[in-house]
Amino acid sequence: MSHNKTVQIEIGGYISNLFRTHFGKGPTAVYVTIEKSFITIHFLGFLAGMEKNLLGQNEVKRVLASRDMVIRNLTPEIMQQIEELTGYGVIEFYTDWNFEKETGLMIGIINKELEKQPMPWPNSEDEQALRDYLDRASLIAQKIPEHTDIFWLNDRTLLVQRSGILLEIEKEFIRNGFLDELKLSKRQLERRAFQEARPENVLRGSIEETFLFWNFEKDRGYTVFRLAKENQKEKPEGLHRNMHND
Repeated sequence: MSHNKTVQIEIGGYISNLFRTHFGKGPTAVYVTIEKSFITIHFLGFLAGMEKNLLGQNEVKRVLASRDMVIRNLTPEIMQQIEELTGYGVIEFYTDWNFEKETGLMIGIINKELEKQPMPWPNSEDEQALRDYLDRASLIAQKIPEHTDIFWLNDRTLLVQRSGILLEIEKEFIRNGFLDELKLSKRQLERRAFQEARPENVLRGSIEETFLFWNFEKDRGYTVFRLAKENQKEKPEGLHRNMHND
């Protein structure tokens, strides 16, 4: 087993144990990818019984606020642990949840580009068509970004970094301290926009999940698309399975 895969599995085990300690339940599986300047941690089967009850009562904001508070407190520890395991400093770190699928995704921005062969652009995907799709979705939600970078982290994970995305009204909300309200509204709005822009006309694999993150201070957003491929299973690298009965 390569050193990189060992590190990925160690990170997955660490996140699983950390969640079990602080949320009372760990995910059933954790997939870790380290590519370019990014690390992604995708976890499955993560929803506690109490959260299910609250979501059944339409208490989404309550569950989200509770999780975000815990993660906000844990973020410095997570960043430090990733740095110790990988040797790379983490300069930005974000988390998003998908309650419907009982999943979530963390992304860390590391302080250097990894010295390895980058993931090639898939032959089946049209780069310009994809950029046009991203611009259509951005325009539905707000405006076309000043700059867009696209990174294939593996054959099922697409990360998009958009810069210059904020409207003046959004900047005013930020100046007035309404960050949580803005994130909640943008998350709902942008997810709808990515669907309305008809991704099935661009990507060969349908979008299975969309995760959204923002750095408001730098006027930058990150979007991670998890793609579904027909007759293709998740690659096992970087996988940690939780064998505990939660």
